Formats: sequence, structure tokens, C-alpha cells
Amino acid sequence: TEDFKDLIPAGMGAKLNYLRKVGNNATHNPKGVTKDQAELALQNLHSFMDFVAYCYGTDYTETAFDKSLLEAGPEAIPVVVKPPVSEEIDFQTLLDENFPKREKLTAKRVAQIKQGYIVKHMDMTEAQTRKAYIDVMLQDAGWRRGPNWVDEYPINEMPNKLGKGAAEHVLLGDDGKPLAVIEAKRTSVNVENGRQQAVLYANFLEKKFHQRPVIFMTNGYETRIWSDKFYPERQVSGIYSKRDLEKEFNKMRDRAPLKGVRISDEISNRYYQKEAIQTVCDAFDERNRRKALLVMATGSGKTRTVISLADVLIRHGWVKNLLFLADRNALVTQAKRAFH
Repeated sequence: TEDFKDLIPAGMGAKLNYLRKVGNNATHNPKGVTKDQAELALQNLHSFMDFVAYCYGTDYTETAFDKSLLEAGPEAIPVVVKPPVSEEIDFQTLLDENFPKREKLTAKRVAQIKQGYIVKHMDMTEAQTRKAYIDVMLQDAGWRRGPNWVDEYPINEMPNKLGKGAAEHVLLGDDGKPLAVIEAKRTSVNVENGRQQAVLYANFLEKKFHQRPVIFMTNGYETRIWSDKFYPERQVSGIYSKRDLEKEFNKMRDRAPLKGVRISDEISNRYYQKEAIQTVCDAFDERNRRKALLVMATGSGKTRTVISLADVLIRHGWVKNLLFLADRNALVTQAKRAFH
């Protein structure tokens, strides 16, 4: 949740997200997870528990992850099975009892954080990053190494002495054409450092297949997507699935230009409403913007304007699903009636 994200330092969210993905793959992926992935998951868990100890523990001492403990044989620990509690737990009473403790612990965490806590990242090579983090992201998105997931894809026409190179990962559609190219950097390097390299890969693939792939850049902790012919790059939670990438390509291929669109007078017939709609359309189509803001006075027909804009975008193949948000129930009800 957003509340939890506010509690943890920058960089910790990626570690916990990796734990989630490895857990999903261990449970649902027939191939399970590799030893290296399981080991990295433990390292990330150790990092999180170190943060918890820093915030709430007494006499905190920084400890490093001891990899040698994994090689030691497990000790036999007797397991005591307690009988289930028959009486029903009153969770509200439990929360009320713990509230004073919560306030005290929160104050302690805030005081500790002010002293500064730095998340420790493992400095991995690009090869290690690919194997540990990116493979997990791809598996979590449903990709399987083989015809659609190619590692070290050979790239020609590179600006080096040999004129050759290799893209870390190329994701292909069922027709064999590239859907995405992934540029990986080591965990300690900013993902933006791989931008120019990724563009060269995309240029070669577009020339070869007559289809420009989407660009992903990642260092394991941060992942960015870039449809460089359509939209500026932005941060995303992970690599897209094949289905989602195919939907993106279909949308780009099938959508019609928004220049001089026909705006329905039955929905919005005021000149300034039409001007606002066309301005937003121009921003999306000609300037490759992903968002727009309209500021309109009370009574100027904001609801009808946005309905008319939605009508234009749907008819021209730019959107399929719409989420309408308002800060009052009355406005939602009003919009629902207007949409019908």
C-alpha cells in the first residue's frame, strides 16, 4: 500500500518486490527458481530485516549477510504444535490495546530514520543482474526462455571496430518480430546510462523486421519503458507480458489520427468545449503527450467535455477502457447519467 511505501526508504521497495516475484515463481512456475535467485531473495530479506532492526530494535548493530551459513547443514529444531485457539479474537480490542505501543514505535522509527539509513545494494555485474533480477521479472510476466525470449541477440551495424554487438534480451511475438528489447545495466549504475545503447539495438531490429520494438532499461532495482517514437520514457514496475506488448502494438497500429476530429454536437456543442477537446487531441497525437489537464469554470460543461473527449478517443481507437474519478458521489452520479 501507499502507506507502507512511505515507511520504507528508497530502494527497499524493489527488494521486497523481488521477494514477491521469486515467491510467485517458486509456487506457480513449473521450473521453480534457481539457487542464485533463492540466495538473492534471502539477501534482500536480510536487508529488510536489518532495516526493521534499525528502526525498532535496541542496541542496533549493522550486520552483513553471511553467505557461508547457507552451506552449513540445517540444525534439527523441535517443533511445538500448539492447539488452535477456540475462542474468537476481537481484533478491534486487540488494535485498541496495541495503539499506545504503535505510537511509541512510530516515534522511535521516525527518530531513527532522521539519523539516516542507507539501503545496501549488492554491486552486481550486468551478467549477474540479468541472471538474478531480469530473469525473475520476465518469468513473473509469463515469458519462457525459447522462441519468444532470446538472450544475447546478435546486433550488426554497431559503432565499434567489429561492427557487432549483442542485445541482452529480445522479446519476440509469435510472428517472430521483435516486441521489446531490454538493456540491462549493473545494479550500481543508473538505468539511463543504457539509453543510447538501447536505441542502437532498436534501430537495427526495426531495419531488419520493419517493426520497432519497445525499449526497456533496467538495473534490477529500477525499470523504465520507452516507446521512443511515440512517448517519453517512464518508470514501470516490471517488464510487460507478451499479451500486453501485443496489445500496445495493435493499439498503435489501429488507432487513427486525431487531427481535425469530428466532435459530436449531441454531446458538446459549445465552441470552447470543442477547442479544449481538439487541443487535448493534438497534445496526444502530435506532441506524444500521455496526459492533459483541462481547467474549466463551474457551469462550463466539464462533464460533457470529458464525455465528448472519451467518445473521440474511443472512436479513433486510442482507448478501450476508461476510469472516471470524482471527489463527490453527486458528481459521479451526474457523470453516469450524462454518459448514458
